[in-house]
Amino acid sequence: MPAPIEIPTEYRQGHTPLEDVQGLAIGLLTASVGLVFLTSLGFLTGQTAGLALIISYATGWDFGPVFIAVNVPFYAFAWRRLGAEFTLKSAFCVVALSLMVDYLPLGLAFKTLDPVLGTVIFGVLTGFGLLGVIRHKGSLGGLGVVALMIQDRTGFRAGYVQIIVDGVLFAVAFALFPTRVVLYSLFGAVILNGVIAFNHRRDRYIAD
Repeated sequence: MPAPIEIPTEYRQGHTPLEDVQGLAIGLLTASVGLVFLTSLGFLTGQTAGLALIISYATGWDFGPVFIAVNVPFYAFAWRRLGAEFTLKSAFCVVALSLMVDYLPLGLAFKTLDPVLGTVIFGVLTGFGLLGVIRHKGSLGGLGVVALMIQDRTGFRAGYVQIIVDGVLFAVAFALFPTRVVLYSLFGAVILNGVIAFNHRRDRYIAD
């Protein structure tokens, strides 16, 4: 059996339950609002969310159930390698994000939304939302779990791992969607992953 992943210092010291509730709630709200900007434009993103969006656009199914289903296979892997707490928090976050992205548009709609502005807002908001979730030992997708494991084991940043995976996903997307849609979507994914790559650093997380 492979050696267990060493949990970073900020995870070992942990947070109080109240801090986790606050941090996860803010992170989930921020990330879901960013995704509403993206889906309102009909654009894509990377990772399991991007895969779920491709399936959702192609089939007409709601994003939420598809996103949950796409992530299910990763949870057994995460439980064995990163533990019950991380896995349960991640599962909760995925379900909560799925519901919020499906239902936030009932109270948040756009009469006018410039694609460049909307894509930038998506990348920044969802990037910082994901950072908040990660900071409280959670994840918003199964591939994010893999990226975090690679970072914790090798030091290769999670954001860079996600950029590589996104490259493969967007290569496939070019065959399925108009070039304009894929290019805008790639722009948003670069911004999001840049936020993660430059800000998710173990040496900057010091818990009191």
